[in-house]
Amino acid sequence: MKTLFIEAKSKSSIEGLLDKVEYEGKIGLITTIQHLHLLPSVKKKLKDSVIGGQVLGCDVSNAVKIAKKVDCFLFIGSGNFHPIQAAMKTNKRVIILDLFSGNVSEVSAEDIEKRKRRIRAGYAHFLNANKIGILVSSKTGQNQMKAAEFLKKSLLKQGKKAYIFVFDTLDFNQLGNFPDIESWVNTACLRMAIEDYDKFPKSVVNLSDLPL
Repeated sequence: MKTLFIEAKSKSSIEGLLDKVEYEGKIGLITTIQHLHLLPSVKKKLKDSVIGGQVLGCDVSNAVKIAKKVDCFLFIGSGNFHPIQAAMKTNKRVIILDLFSGNVSEVSAEDIEKRKRRIRAGYAHFLNANKIGILVSSKTGQNQMKAAEFLKKSLLKQGKKAYIFVFDTLDFNQLGNFPDIESWVNTACLRMAIEDYDKFPKSVVNLSDLPL
């Protein structure tokens, strides 16, 4: 099946909002794809700024690449999923400029610690579980079947039981039909194990957070 990709740029204006951003030293500019076209103009207006580029919740490599060149980051977009990932991977201050609300906030130490606690808890349950469910998305760009199969083989060698669950859009209610699963491993979008953490009937951990 052929896929047609249509570029969708945000029409939100950044005029006047950059005056709210306070920082010292050099600042790295990161954003999601719909705001990517704004970065050149932001660079012109913010002193000592460096363009990092697009970030995803599962890929903040563009932030990591310039981390040593900057003292902090400005994330242009909504929500804290992407900026928290950037903060955790770079250990830098991350300022959030929400173009929709016009608010400027910052990733807090509490936000980062909460994320780390959930990762530790998910990993601990994974280590102690004997029956593990591995979630695999069928969507292009998210499908990690090979990694799931590798994990399953590894778990079987350890004497554990592992099952692969394939889905397009995950119905969290359906997970309750498998009460014998003691721990879930998510190989799809990281956001599910983070923002939807409380929707899982048992503990969940992202594949990327396992030291495999």
